Amino acid sequence: MELFFASVLQSTLEFFIRGGFFMIILLVVSVVAGTVIILRGVALREKAILPPALADEIDRLQPGDDLNTLERLISRHPSALARILGTLLKHLTWSRSEAVEAVQTRARHEVARLESGLVVLEITTGVAPLLGLLGTLSGLVGIFASIGTDPVAVARGIAEALNTTIVGLAVAVPSLVTFNYFQRRIEVMAVEMESLVADMIIKCYPPGATPTVEPVS
Repeated sequence: MELFFASVLQSTLEFFIRGGFFMIILLVVSVVAGTVIILRGVALREKAILPPALADEIDRLQPGDDLNTLERLISRHPSALARILGTLLKHLTWSRSEAVEAVQTRARHEVARLESGLVVLEITTGVAPLLGLLGTLSGLVGIFASIGTDPVAVARGIAEALNTTIVGLAVAVPSLVTFNYFQRRIEVMAVEMESLVADMIIKCYPPGATPTVEPVS
């Protein structure tokens, strides 16, 4: 068993070593993309963006209710939804149109914050295949330069050409899939936040009523 794993490890190392200079760049790109995928996967958990306690409290509230409980939950559950609701509560003394504008500005900021890092995956999706292609061309140059003179150099050129192409596609495909997945996830959660905040605005600005917030002791 140990010999098997040692053989696999050696074959893997040889695979990457034969890829040449562009293989090193592809490995760096793959590490960066993998790090972004892990960090964004953790940051975009639904509970971290839309805490159930806040959503339940918004559903429970009725027009004219005090907002002290909601304020406490906002402080206990820091999140994108909490920051948007906090902006709304800070501007309750403003007119509805002004408060809505402030909330929309904050919401755009939060969505941009959720999308931070995704540009790396978008760039990786386009760059990785191109790096693989450069490695392929580099290998082909070595092949043509060594034809008829050095069979070993020809074999190395073929390995470089094929290996970088494989790794380039192997890096680009997961990056493309996760980029599209995260984008769709952000869109869905943004719609959910918009629905919750719109419901909250209606309850805070009922016809003929003025929302009140008592100091939290």
